[in-house]
Amino acid sequence: MSRLLMGRSKVAVTAGALAAALVLAGCGSDDSGSGDDAGGDTTTDAGTITVETANGPVEVPVEPERVVALDNTSMQTLKAFGVEPVAVPKPLIRNIPEVQDWFEDDSVFDAGMHHEPQLEEVSEADPDLIIGGYRFSEYTDDLNKIATTIEITPGQESEDAWVEGLKEQTRTLGEIFNKQDEAQALIDELESATEAAAEATSGETVFLGSAGGGKIDNGAGRIGRIIAPLDLVDVFADEDPDSGAHHNDSGLAPETVAQFDPDWLIAFDYDAATSTEGASPARQIIDSQEAWADTTFFEQDQIIILPTPFYVTEGIHAYTEVYQLIGEAFNAAG
Repeated sequence: MSRLLMGRSKVAVTAGALAAALVLAGCGSDDSGSGDDAGGDTTTDAGTITVETANGPVEVPVEPERVVALDNTSMQTLKAFGVEPVAVPKPLIRNIPEVQDWFEDDSVFDAGMHHEPQLEEVSEADPDLIIGGYRFSEYTDDLNKIATTIEITPGQESEDAWVEGLKEQTRTLGEIFNKQDEAQALIDELESATEAAAEATSGETVFLGSAGGGKIDNGAGRIGRIIAPLDLVDVFADEDPDSGAHHNDSGLAPETVAQFDPDWLIAFDYDAATSTEGASPARQIIDSQEAWADTTFFEQDQIIILPTPFYVTEGIHAYTEVYQLIGEAFNAAG
């Protein structure tokens, strides 16, 4: 497929442009469709493998040469495997240092954001395989008309499912790209970090915060799954975890947090992760809360700010790093 459009300005896809792109892409592609087997990954011939996805078993090429990477949870793993994608959602990855070269490379097509995808750019990239799902899950049917699309994002049906899902995602990518040993090494590192963090925690209470808009709100809806394998208790576990998870609008007052007096505060900086101009850093917001002056977590400085890219990575590398941070912080606190 021609790549003459590579240097043109990127615009959001219109209904007409998308329809044309999908017709062109669909002429030579096969619908990824489900296979007949309901078991695990099984090799079907020398050049393909059947993998389990959120939409059932799908036959995919082994070591595909032209990969579109849309699922942010898989990107650092793909990078570690030496995969160089032909298209990515560039606005989403601008704050992920490990894949900055993808962001800056003009030869990599920009798939846009999930709320304004540029699917004609995905089609123009002429992929052999699209790793979709998560933020882009609603476009799976459209993407399948361009090329075989798989959704292997960790399970979101429960907080407990995420970490195990990261392991399965990594195994699947290892099978697809013939990087089984490298995949197992990443899984081993995650398990080691998780076990160390679990051993370092012993029933402490924690407030899971989201920093943004000059305040700290309940962020459990976004990061609650972090503590699922740990011996920690969310002080607001009985509250609605989805309220304020992204935009800090649940109305949770600093005085309410102080009343619950959690032992620890674990927070992510939403504004930093989304490059909000003029925003105050998470630690500055925390330090400015007068109502928290006498809380256990503030007095003992038992505060963990997650790495800035965590909000837009959330993959096996991100969770390994977070569990390492938690293990080290809790061990240091005694």
